[in-house]
Amino acid sequence: MISIPRVKIAQLPTSIEALPRLSSHLGGPNLFIKRDDQTGLAMGGNKTRKLEFLMAEAVANGAKTIITAGAVQSNHCRQTAAAAARFGLDCILVLSGDPPPLSSGNLLLDNLLGAQVVWANRTSRETILKQTFDHAWESEHRPYLVPYGGSNPTGACAYAFAIREMLEQDCRPDCIVFASSSGGTQAGMVLGARLFDYRGSILGISVDEDSDILSTRVAALANSTADFLAETITFTPQEIQVNADYLGDGYGIMGEIEKEAIRLFARYEGLLLDPVYTGRAAAGLIDLIRKGKFQSGENILFWHTGGTPALFAGRYQDLVE
Repeated sequence: MISIPRVKIAQLPTSIEALPRLSSHLGGPNLFIKRDDQTGLAMGGNKTRKLEFLMAEAVANGAKTIITAGAVQSNHCRQTAAAAARFGLDCILVLSGDPPPLSSGNLLLDNLLGAQVVWANRTSRETILKQTFDHAWESEHRPYLVPYGGSNPTGACAYAFAIREMLEQDCRPDCIVFASSSGGTQAGMVLGARLFDYRGSILGISVDEDSDILSTRVAALANSTADFLAETITFTPQEIQVNADYLGDGYGIMGEIEKEAIRLFARYEGLLLDPVYTGRAAAGLIDLIRKGKFQSGENILFWHTGGTPALFAGRYQDLVE
């Protein structure tokens, strides 16, 4: 495995904590949590790990401007804006949606971090992203494009090394459960499991894609990341574990199962989940426990990928009963 340039912006290793009260309440396996909500960069999250490698690549290529895209309440965009500020680079965010009357949650932090926001809708976002990049290049602003979710081989390799970090913390759970969407976190994890001999299950709870689409995406990215690290490892979609039973009414639309999961984690363990990613993944975990997917005595690690600022977006006020 070759050495990949990396800058230090995350507070690592993140802690692993037991969840005894929630475990007792659910009456199933022993639950633990990996606190990647505490990676430290602008309220933390899983993208900070990826940005250690992505920003190293950007700086090495002489970038002056960081460009990326996401939804209005994108955790990825908030952390990317913070990383750009940390290195004295300009940042342009292409966000899908309409400008709200008041900035809140992640969007408020994007503005505070000095990012320029370009608005688009979901169908035009890729076109506007390309136009934004081309304009920055023609204006000699030396843009570097961070992919959606930081999910390319450069970003995904961060979660291969995160698996090594987990094992070095003497944690070998029977299963890791987490939110999966753009695929970079899961691709890195499955590759890390092969590289560092973790033999438990790695289950991504999809927040927005059917299982066939997501498993194919993760396998392809895991293969590309292995090539990036000069490793001869391959994956098929059939080897990627994805559960897409909890998509509800769609991306970013919080249902009763997400609300219950967020409340349970808060009231039993004092832990805050977000409405879009970790809330949906935790809802899936809770339902699978209740259905007997995980047995008493098994050790299950919920990997908290962050997203806390989204709790403070006005649209989620109905979380409070």
